[in-house]
Amino acid sequence: MSTLELEPILAPQKHPLKHFFERLFSHRSGTVGFLIIVLIVFTAIFADLLAPKPYNFMAPRERLKPMWFMEGGSPEYPLGTDSLGRDIASRIIHGSRISLIVGIASVVLGASMGVVLGLMAGYFGGRVDSLISWFMNVQLSFPYILLALFLMAAFKGGLPTLILVLAIGGWVRYARIIRGQVFSVKEETYITAAQACGISLKRILTHHILPNAFAPIIVVASFTMADTILSEASLSFLGLGIDPSIPSWGQMLADGRDYLGTQWWIAFLPGLAISITVLGINLFGDWLRDYLDPRLRL
Repeated sequence: MSTLELEPILAPQKHPLKHFFERLFSHRSGTVGFLIIVLIVFTAIFADLLAPKPYNFMAPRERLKPMWFMEGGSPEYPLGTDSLGRDIASRIIHGSRISLIVGIASVVLGASMGVVLGLMAGYFGGRVDSLISWFMNVQLSFPYILLALFLMAAFKGGLPTLILVLAIGGWVRYARIIRGQVFSVKEETYITAAQACGISLKRILTHHILPNAFAPIIVVASFTMADTILSEASLSFLGLGIDPSIPSWGQMLADGRDYLGTQWWIAFLPGLAISITVLGINLFGDWLRDYLDPRLRL
């Protein structure tokens, strides 16, 4: 074998993180999605520094003020004010915190619930699988928005309740993925060998079975987070989200719906923020799905 033929084999492998970003930045839509996510996270972290005014500061004399470039607008309120004279730019900036907190917390909680129940259903099978599968089928047959409305109304809303409700709505996706993965690998030779060696059940599940489902879980989590942000906005729009004193994009949409014909920016701007955030997550999630697919790896 010639030296030229040996070079690709002997070439050092790239660091996984370096390879990840090289692949990411070579993909246009994935890069756009990633940059949008970075911008939203940066905005949420430094909201107190970026917001022109406190999000609940009211100036009744400045109510319904248009954006700064429109007639009657002012640089002091670059995106205008709402019906109570609150700065829309400041409320949109602070609203990004709620979207990220609710999105991340509900996805982590829902994924944890789904992974545990999916592992139990797939590994033990029998009655355990039948019981968990029955719960999954019941939830899938029930309109989720009705369940969410009922729970939010019953527990008087609030951020913890909202996160729990959204997590309950998403755990089934993870459970079905894990259950299918466990069924496909639990009869493999290396699982049988691990059992014969006396390796604990916990270690078999977490070190031998769960890693095989890690990639699809990450992909599902990225798309679920976008759905969760939309669900939070929908519940807040209906008045069943978090405390009205805390700025939320869905709540801002509800506040501006009565002014769509005149002061359209009150509802349009938070709606645009929701759309851009969901678009960024979906673009990045779509690229991540391709990146983690072993059939598409170079």
